[in-house]
Amino acid sequence: MLIMTLSIKSHFHKFFVTFLLIVGSLLHCYAQTDTVVINNQKIACSVKEITPDAVKYTFPGEDVINSVYKNTVQKIIFKSGRVQTFAESTSYKPVLNVMDYPNVTTTSVESEVKGLYKLGDVSAKAKGTTTLSNQERVKERAYRKFKIQAAMLGANVIYLTNQRTEGNKYGYYNSSTAETNLTGIAYSNMVPDFEAFKKLIGNQTNFTAFQEYELDASDSDVSKSNVTKSFKITGVSNDGGIVNIEGKLEGEDNVTTFQLANFNTSAFNIAYRYKGSAYSFAVKFQ
Repeated sequence: MLIMTLSIKSHFHKFFVTFLLIVGSLLHCYAQTDTVVINNQKIACSVKEITPDAVKYTFPGEDVINSVYKNTVQKIIFKSGRVQTFAESTSYKPVLNVMDYPNVTTTSVESEVKGLYKLGDVSAKAKGTTTLSNQERVKERAYRKFKIQAAMLGANVIYLTNQRTEGNKYGYYNSSTAETNLTGIAYSNMVPDFEAFKKLIGNQTNFTAFQEYELDASDSDVSKSNVTKSFKITGVSNDGGIVNIEGKLEGEDNVTTFQLANFNTSAFNIAYRYKGSAYSFAVKFQ
């Protein structure tokens, strides 16, 4: 009996020592790597170079140089313990719901959106009511609608591809009011964590939408209303960072695909377009 007890203790001791060696080895390897933090991902690597546009790195045990645009890098935690953040990433403000649209920025410089996540096309049009309409106010209204559409998708920056602005025109037979037309592409430096969202919904399929945001092409501003609509999820997919939800929203028979804009532990926001109008719904977890 004593011999058996000593044998068990000996085996346990060997196992414990081996376990400590493995853990120590892993910690040692981890300590020997840099960590590049991108969106919802942490990359253990060796940073080789930081250029004006990109961060270049190699994976442990490899020689191939990989690179990622600085726009998407939030920070680098070097193996020395030093942490470097990047102004390109920190300059983007969070857009957590539609009413955060003032946080959306616009740029006409294509390099400023390189590496960001493309969320969709946006467009806006605003027109004065009379030939006495203030041209700058019409332009401001168009940009507000522009940003609202982007915020519905969870975007925090718009790459402006075209802007056409015309002033008031006066004529006996031909007069027109001030008008601004905008087209662009909505981007974000952050996208919803697909795996985290799937974990939150679990096996649940039935939800309730409690807030609706609507922006028609002819509207001057977004409308918000409290609603109670059933929302049934039939599938969730990840398309290059964009999370699409297949489902059925009560009263919306012509729409079956919704884009996940953002979420927290209590609710999530979905967006879609239909016949020139943009919609967003806040849906609560049960």
